Amino acid sequence: MKLISRIIAGLLFIVFFGFALKNTQEVALEFFLGHEIRAPLVLMLLVFFVSGVIFGVLAMMSTVLRQRRDLNRQRKIIVGMEKEGAARERLRSQPPQPDGVLDR
Repeated sequence: MKLISRIIAGLLFIVFFGFALKNTQEVALEFFLGHEIRAPLVLMLLVFFVSGVIFGVLAMMSTVLRQRRDLNRQRKIIVGMEKEGAARERLRSQPPQPDGVLDR
């Protein structure tokens, strides 16, 4: 599986590297009030792709953190229920104690 993923990663690198070599022309990104940035097309695409990934991850963080918190809460409940079940099983497996004997 690692070999297949490395082969795919290598092929993607070659494709993106070829794309970068073919698209070296300079483009202008015009902002408001006459502000302009000039950079190669590949650099602009890379910047916007990375910023999109960052915004996407940040948008998912609240959901992921909430689910992680809920999962930890459920795990604690399960551990508590397992301890209760084990304690009940121990009580069932012990023979009944006579009334006059204290368990120490």
